[in-house]
Amino acid sequence: MRLSYVRTRRGARLRSLSLKIGHRTLKTAIGTAVSILLAQQFDLMFSASAGIITILCIQVTVKQSFRTAGNRVLASLLGLAIGMGLFALLGYTPLAIMLAILIFLPLAVRFRIQEGFISSMVVIMHLYSTQRMDLALIANELALLLIGVGVALVVNLYMPSLDKELKEMQAQVERNFSKILKEFSYYLRRGESDWDGREMIETPGLLSKAIQLASRSADNRLGKREEDPYYQYFVMRDKQFELLERMMPMVSTLDTQVPQGHQIADFLERLSDSVHPGNTAYRFLDQLRVMRHEIRETGLPITRQEFETRAALFVLLREIERYLFIKHELGKASDEHPEKAAAAAK
Repeated sequence: MRLSYVRTRRGARLRSLSLKIGHRTLKTAIGTAVSILLAQQFDLMFSASAGIITILCIQVTVKQSFRTAGNRVLASLLGLAIGMGLFALLGYTPLAIMLAILIFLPLAVRFRIQEGFISSMVVIMHLYSTQRMDLALIANELALLLIGVGVALVVNLYMPSLDKELKEMQAQVERNFSKILKEFSYYLRRGESDWDGREMIETPGLLSKAIQLASRSADNRLGKREEDPYYQYFVMRDKQFELLERMMPMVSTLDTQVPQGHQIADFLERLSDSVHPGNTAYRFLDQLRVMRHEIRETGLPITRQEFETRAALFVLLREIERYLFIKHELGKASDEHPEKAAAAAK
């Protein structure tokens, strides 16, 4: 009974997966059908080609769709011009097709429109199959191009929001940062720890995926990637994590207990409890400067070991200051553009 139950569950799961349709697939299907229907309504020749152009123009992001559409239009016009010239000189022969490809590709690469190769070849093949180059046929090809590209752009304007995934990644990154800082604090107090360092291993991959997703989200808004609040946030965390990686070997070698180490441990614990998108780095920078002044005012170390420990602690303080300054710089930029910062802080 148990085995058959597992098989039934597995089969149901496979069926549910097979029926899952992504939004891009749905947009492609609808856009293709609409393009062909419009081409048929206008009584255009090769109406199915409008659907092919739509399929080629639908991309992952809105910005990519506009770039691809522009490149395909330019490539198709270039292909049309090359095809007309060669067919006029050599006639409608396979040799003319070969030369058209040989001439088109280097030019397309030179102008960076090579992704429009297929759509341009479609236009050339239409000329070849009809063996005519009158105004009616040229108008037909331009109309197919306009319908195919236009429908693709309209359909691809809808992009599902990625804010939910970005917020989940943001929360996970902050949990990892908080855990790392807390473990640093624990080690400075105790000189030992049974932490497995999982967050240090997990965070780089998480940040890489988050930056890619934030880039995609920014491209859907047609804005500059560098100005997107989520993109700025994850890039900032990525820079901070590089400092955490540098701090880890420093902290792990500080097994000698000194009062100054406990002060820094208390500071790191407070910092670990305040890892969030808001701009509070300036407060911690002020506290850090006060603490550094207090440590400098304490008596000189008595033993060589204490001297080396305190020197290492000062190096650690500089890394912590850099860590906070990175967040502070983002906070200042957010204060200058509060409407952009609000999106990432929600």
